[in-house]
Amino acid sequence: MPGFDYKFLEKPKRRFQCPLCSKAMRDPVQVSTCGHRFCDTCLQEFLSEGVFKCPEDQLPLDYAKIYPDPELEQQILALPIRCIHSEEGCRWTGQMKQLQGHFSTCAFNVIPCPNRCSIKLTRRDLPDHLQHDCPKRKVKCEFCGSEFTGEAYENHQGICPQESVYCENKCGARMMRRLLSQHSLAECPKRTQPCKYCGKEFVFDTIQNHQYHCPRFPVACPNQCGTPNIAREDLANHVKENCGSALILCPFKDAGCKHRCPKLAIGRHLEDTTKSHLTMMCSLVGRQRQEILELRREMEELSVSNDGVLIWKLSDYSRKLQEAKLRNNHEFFSPPFYTHRYGYKLQVSAFLNGNGSGEGSHLSIYIRVLPGEYDNLLEWPFSYKVTFSIMDQSDPSLSKPQHITETFNPDPNWKNFQKPCSTRNSLDESTLGFGYPKFISHEEIKKRNYVRDNSLFLKASIEIPQKIMA
Repeated sequence: MPGFDYKFLEKPKRRFQCPLCSKAMRDPVQVSTCGHRFCDTCLQEFLSEGVFKCPEDQLPLDYAKIYPDPELEQQILALPIRCIHSEEGCRWTGQMKQLQGHFSTCAFNVIPCPNRCSIKLTRRDLPDHLQHDCPKRKVKCEFCGSEFTGEAYENHQGICPQESVYCENKCGARMMRRLLSQHSLAECPKRTQPCKYCGKEFVFDTIQNHQYHCPRFPVACPNQCGTPNIAREDLANHVKENCGSALILCPFKDAGCKHRCPKLAIGRHLEDTTKSHLTMMCSLVGRQRQEILELRREMEELSVSNDGVLIWKLSDYSRKLQEAKLRNNHEFFSPPFYTHRYGYKLQVSAFLNGNGSGEGSHLSIYIRVLPGEYDNLLEWPFSYKVTFSIMDQSDPSLSKPQHITETFNPDPNWKNFQKPCSTRNSLDESTLGFGYPKFISHEEIKKRNYVRDNSLFLKASIEIPQKIMA
């Protein structure tokens, strides 16, 4: 190995330093032909490269003329140094040759545990290790008196049968661990025990109270029908479905029959009252039919838009267009809508294959006034501006949508804009709605995304003055 690299009190003089490693020479040798000195190991490594010249003056070297220099070695070993553990806190200083002797007492020197536990630690940490941490130390259990190694004692702790411990169920009892199992199984008032009816676990001193609520606890039928051992949770279903002694209402109770009798006798009642039950059912059906009609009317009113705007989706467009081509002047009708709350009731219609001058080449669109709930409160004829649009469904992030829009003011002389007088929800077939027979051609529809996912959107909006809406 190269020269000494210890922490000298003073830097070694040049004559003590190896020219090859620049450290204090270890096992110094002298070249007799030129007098230069080197570490034995450093010189051997230099010569092993095949260069047989002195590293200092490049003169030829002869192995036979290289000798140890014991006098220089003694001078080097007498140099004063600090302990190699000085940065860790050791304050020792002395001659280099005294270092190994110092290691036998140095508190910071790392040594193996004398118990051969494979741990290495500083001498100053050894006493604490031997007393508390060494797995090979000898320890005596304070409860059973047995002696263990430290490693075995750690395993023994927590299982010593003689140790005094509290009951794990927190009942307050304290005993030796070897008695704990019997206590937990048969004596502890806080031990758990399964209910023999439902199988759930309960604390022993509460299981009696549980039986007053246990869903599987056997109870007797309140109707005294004789069925044994009915689980508490099944009792209601038994009384309702299976108990022959239970009093039940006639199945025609909703139709008006008030008869009540034991379940076993209900069959005879049904046989004896067939005619009266049939009469009751006919009356019930009549009442329900009237209620359904009224509910349907109310639902229709609730579903009607009342903000003056209709967006009408014509789905399955290709099929409907083909249907319109096969059926001359076939008209599709939108859901009705109101111009505003308590306003005019309107409806849009469309001829997908055109009507009048647009037949076969255009989409025609019209609007008509329907009989509404509030017609007696409104001014007539209907006179507010109407705007039709066919919506361009192109992606706005790719191109600006180009909706086709037309607007007109209603002609007050047109029959369709007068106050409707026909029955509610009926259409005057002799009066065609007002609109555009050539609203958009079939060719124009194909140029943009007016039809997308086989659906077309038509929009109608009514311009109502704010004062009217208020």
